[in-house]
Amino acid sequence: MKWALVVVAVFLLIVGYAYVSTINGPITPEGRLAFVKLANPDMYPGHLHSQMLARFANESGSKSILVVHFAGSSNYRNYKEGDVEILELAFVDTQGTGAEGATNYWDSLQIALYGVPDGRYQYKTDGKVFNNLDDALDYLYGIAEKNGQEGPIPMYWHGTARKDNPMFAQGCGFPLFFDIVRKQYGIIP
Repeated sequence: MKWALVVVAVFLLIVGYAYVSTINGPITPEGRLAFVKLANPDMYPGHLHSQMLARFANESGSKSILVVHFAGSSNYRNYKEGDVEILELAFVDTQGTGAEGATNYWDSLQIALYGVPDGRYQYKTDGKVFNNLDDALDYLYGIAEKNGQEGPIPMYWHGTARKDNPMFAQGCGFPLFFDIVRKQYGIIP
């Protein structure tokens, strides 16, 4: 019985820490946007996922929302859906197999534990390519601020899976989502 109380107490401490740290940070990690791709391109004004994000942003009082992707041929332009600024950020893994390649789970585990090695990822947003995440996020924070954003920006990973079972494959953008959360809040948030 005592061990059960200890486990519950540790769990509550972790959840409490995660809640407090993310509520005071620049980004609020929300989760996966979708399981299945509905249209090409992935996001554009009027797209079903875009409308859903804008509705969520309006309900939560946010003026901007961030969606992260695994970079493809798009230039990941930021755009307005109603009065909400949809911010898009994609990463290019310069040493990876691409969105359609096989997943290297050992490499994924090393990145999850130790972070992304310097210079491995490049970041695309608004047609610009950044060599580090901080510069890309600073650019997006500036756009959000111009749009009147106050408080943390809700963030989703796009999540559509090109192959395998979408319930198990984390889909588009998950590595970048995880990397941003790890960098902003540590490995536990």
